[in-house]
Amino acid sequence: MKNNMEDFFRDKRQEFDAVEPNIGHFERFQAKLNKEKTEPKKKGGTPWYVLAIAASVLLFFGYWMGNYNQSTSIEQGIELAEVSPQMEETQNFYVATIQKEINEIKLKKTEANQKIIDDAFIQLELLETNYRKLTLELKESNADKRVIYAMINNFQSRLQVLQNLMDRLEEFEELAPQENRV
Repeated sequence: MKNNMEDFFRDKRQEFDAVEPNIGHFERFQAKLNKEKTEPKKKGGTPWYVLAIAASVLLFFGYWMGNYNQSTSIEQGIELAEVSPQMEETQNFYVATIQKEINEIKLKKTEANQKIIDDAFIQLELLETNYRKLTLELKESNADKRVIYAMINNFQSRLQVLQNLMDRLEEFEELAPQENRV
């Protein structure tokens, strides 16, 4: 096949050479060649292997930082829900009830009752801190029933603080309109 093509072009050479290049074509071509030789080649960007190395270093650094943070962070305890399905239901009930009470209190919040609400939330923060300590104790004690009862009691105490706060807010609302009338 190759010989056939070569023979074809050799025989038809006269027909292909019908058109001459423009005047100065060879000089322009030579100038372009010389220009490419004198100009330094521009790199097309960062080589792929440099990007691959950088990505590998970033992945390694991220993995290391994740493990480092995990080992040095404050030790996490065991939540009540991790003990058993019944305890999970208990925790979910108390958390949902507490959140509902907090939302209702936030709706009743005014400038006049701000101090009462702030005091109650300080008590809640103390109970929450105590609960975090109890989760650590639960982890160390391998689900000791005394710790579990203390955690449930903590939930009950938080709920009691919120219910007392709601009672005080209702009393405050009843007294506030009477004071304005006098």
